[in-house]
Amino acid sequence: MRNEPQYIFDAKEKPSLRLLQVPLVVATPESTRGYGSLVDDPKACDIEVVRWPAQGWRAVDEGTGDQGGTVEGVFHAAWSGDVLMGRNEAVNGEYVLGWSCDPRQASAQEVTAERDRVLLWHMNYHPDGGQLFFPLDKSPFVVPVALPGDDLKPEAVVALWCDGSKGLYIHPNIWHEGIFPVEDKQRFLDRQGRVHARVSCDIGDEFGVYLSVPLKC
Repeated sequence: MRNEPQYIFDAKEKPSLRLLQVPLVVATPESTRGYGSLVDDPKACDIEVVRWPAQGWRAVDEGTGDQGGTVEGVFHAAWSGDVLMGRNEAVNGEYVLGWSCDPRQASAQEVTAERDRVLLWHMNYHPDGGQLFFPLDKSPFVVPVALPGDDLKPEAVVALWCDGSKGLYIHPNIWHEGIFPVEDKQRFLDRQGRVHARVSCDIGDEFGVYLSVPLKC
């Protein structure tokens, strides 16, 4: 049985691993197709809520199983030295999202490496609903994504570079991680399914690599 991921830790606890470069793709209506969509107005964005799955051959009654609704709050992404931190008020979560250099050398107190990439150790998806990230601070940001399927392949991950003028909506079951700001910190409106089921992959542990996600377009 796999261990549940721990989201708050000292980066120096993680091993040094080889890096796998993630392609950076400018987010457009075409490049986001399949993963989600760009959003002009968060008030007009409907969050998909997935019906609770049937446990056997009896079907879930129509009009039930998808009434949990959504929850929203502010998602904060901010660098602390070499370590990128995330805090999601919508679901009361705090996370180490990644680091800018070898984790054994990363400092959470001072900047020792250029913040031009995030070395990503983890991704997850939400089977219960979609998720909207809409920038409250209008500056560029990056979101790593991969298409559905529990057999995640690190080579299948792409990074969507958004210019900050629009939000990004992610469909249910899309692998992703928290938002990576191009600046030192950034805030986002986060709206997602209230159930907040989360399926995780510790990429470093499962595949022996970190994903090197570039921040500069």
